[in-house]
Amino acid sequence: QDPFIAFHLDKTLVRKYMSPLLIGELAPDQPSFEPSKNKKLVEDFRELRATVEKMGLLNPNRTFFILYLCHILVLDVAAWLTIWYFGASTVPFLISAVLLGTVQAQAGWLQHDFGHLSVFSKSKWNHWVHKFVIGHLKGAPASWWNHLHFQHHAKPNCFRKDPDVNMHPLFFALGKTLSVELGVQKKKFMPYNHQHQYFFIIGPPALVPLYFQWYIFYFVIQRKQWVDLAWMLTFYIRFFLTYLPLLGVKGILGLHLLVRFIESNWFVWITQMNHIPMHIDYDKNMDWFSTQLQATCNVHQSLFNDWFSGHLNFQIEHHLFPTMPRHNYWKVAPLVKSLCAKHGIEYQCKPLLTAFADIVHSLKNSGELWLDAYLHK
Repeated sequence: QDPFIAFHLDKTLVRKYMSPLLIGELAPDQPSFEPSKNKKLVEDFRELRATVEKMGLLNPNRTFFILYLCHILVLDVAAWLTIWYFGASTVPFLISAVLLGTVQAQAGWLQHDFGHLSVFSKSKWNHWVHKFVIGHLKGAPASWWNHLHFQHHAKPNCFRKDPDVNMHPLFFALGKTLSVELGVQKKKFMPYNHQHQYFFIIGPPALVPLYFQWYIFYFVIQRKQWVDLAWMLTFYIRFFLTYLPLLGVKGILGLHLLVRFIESNWFVWITQMNHIPMHIDYDKNMDWFSTQLQATCNVHQSLFNDWFSGHLNFQIEHHLFPTMPRHNYWKVAPLVKSLCAKHGIEYQCKPLLTAFADIVHSLKNSGELWLDAYLHK
């Protein structure tokens, strides 16, 4: 029930689609609550959800999102004007790349808002603008994002259910339990005891330019998502038409690669700081609140942190209320902290640089656990 309520705006419409899936009702004498879930915590969270709805915290301020989109478009134009006015020498080229990298990162946070249906009251309106933002501004498919991201939200940090931890075990050994399991099984796809070092090579700088760039095209063609492909092509057509006369073929390819490199570093550090250092394991079928809290942590609030992370410094609140517009996270945070304190659940919140460092520390720790199990168990 809690995931269903968390993900959907028009619940009546969704129930119509779900009705053919009904296979039966529980008999009156059958228990309706699973023993792996904390019943009192579930009741308290549902009370919190009702409070959130009464406070209007699920209602978006559309001016916020319009201004956010405008600042992205202004940066995009500024990047082109920099090279157009100052020429294609090294300094203007690098300034333009940084501006475009910022556009890509910030458009990434904005498409995330539309993908979670947190801007408009109608799902279809969110879906339409989502295709524009992720497709035309970023050159990526909305269907690909939806396919992966909602799996992540349903079961964060659950191995084989959360696609965001699929880098285990091929590239990284993640989490204390899974790392030891790999070591006991004598599996060594990579030298995991050095993963905190090679993370800097195959992680932040490489994910977008080396993996996403080809995989998103493979995804849309394989699944015949032709509308998404058309939106993606509008990004590349616009990019090449505007920069080709200024930079030539080699220059435009270099600019595109550098922009993706900047975007990739930004994206990986922000998205992983809230999850990689947290509990990673097989699905234990816990209640919604416990599932989200053990897999997420927050980063301190500031104007810069809010902007730099697209408000994903409030990852806990975002995971508990995925459709909540991000400008309201700070308002619900004290209520979530209070519920955590009542039930003895840790609510982690840390400085930005500490959150970055914790990614590396957690990789080092799980790598050492793997090595110890590999050699001695």
